[in-house]
Amino acid sequence: MNGRLAQAALSLIGTPFRLHGRQPERGLDCVGLIAEAMRRCGHEASPPEGYSLRSVSAARWLCHAEQSGLEPTRDDGDVVLCMVNPIQPHLLIAVPGGFVHANASLSKVTFLPAPLPWPVALQWQLAEKDR
Repeated sequence: MNGRLAQAALSLIGTPFRLHGRQPERGLDCVGLIAEAMRRCGHEASPPEGYSLRSVSAARWLCHAEQSGLEPTRDDGDVVLCMVNPIQPHLLIAVPGGFVHANASLSKVTFLPAPLPWPVALQWQLAEKDR
């Protein structure tokens, strides 16, 4: 787990939820949460635009992870992509004891204790040079 990314994510708990949100003061969605946490620990993120809460596939957006300096990993990802249901991908950040995510139902960024309630589709770690 990347400690700097985890601390940045924890600092965003309570931020309002907003679909396509990229500014904490106005609200963040799960993509905006990842981008803002990365920004706060010195990384430049390349978040996608034009997606919906529900999507048949996240495949067309995966190039943004690599462009943002995230490297695929099998285990212990800093950033996790889960499938909340078959048409709803969701991103979370690993933190001690669980995950931080933008919860649309609660309308804010929240802490989710481990284990994850959804299947993990993909995981990434920040580039090794920044660990």
